[in-house]
Amino acid sequence: MAFYQLIPDVDALLALEPEELAGVVLQYLTTASTSELHAGNFTLNSNVEGYPQNRREQAQEALMEAWVWLEREGLLAPKPGGTNNWVFITRRGKELASPDAFDAYKKINLLPKEKLHPVIAQKVWATFLRGDYDTAVFQCFKELEVRTRKLASLEASDIGMDLMRKAFKPGTGPLSEASSPAGEQEALMHLMAGAIGSYKNPHSHRSVAIEPMEAVEMIILASHLLRIVDKRAV
Repeated sequence: MAFYQLIPDVDALLALEPEELAGVVLQYLTTASTSELHAGNFTLNSNVEGYPQNRREQAQEALMEAWVWLEREGLLAPKPGGTNNWVFITRRGKELASPDAFDAYKKINLLPKEKLHPVIAQKVWATFLRGDYDTAVFQCFKELEVRTRKLASLEASDIGMDLMRKAFKPGTGPLSEASSPAGEQEALMHLMAGAIGSYKNPHSHRSVAIEPMEAVEMIILASHLLRIVDKRAV
């Protein structure tokens, strides 16, 4: 298996910090052939050929950064009696190569970047990959609030749940849809206000512990609501 098959999305690879990517690299090296226990061989084109041509050099540089981090931490070491920079995985490296020790790569497929609203993908995706789930959720719903205020042409003093109620108020709200039944307009207003009240406000005032899958569900909800705001503005 070539390395790019572990992380098929080059944006996902580049979003990881060197120490996060190093975890994936270390696990890969424990099952790779001995010919890849060499920085030059590991970063050959064959390990990045699945990425777009114009991004491969970036991917190779990121992999080399991860490799250097592994060496610095004593997880890879020069092979005794060897030449030409061959290395071996140290005892500590083998201990830390377990799935429980390095889980950064597991997060990559939890949140499909291509299915998110572009604003949320840009602002939140990398934060989520780093495991900062409460910040990622807060940023999502902050973007929903900011964009609603802008597209509804409301004042800076309009905030939170009151902002959403004003923007989507049945019949008169700038983002309400007069052609929809009154009950549906009211339901959407409550949905928007409830989302801000439930998912943004708590994260504004205190630390909230969130599991990865909870964060995924909240982020996808924010993405969906943001698309509704965009559609209503158009």
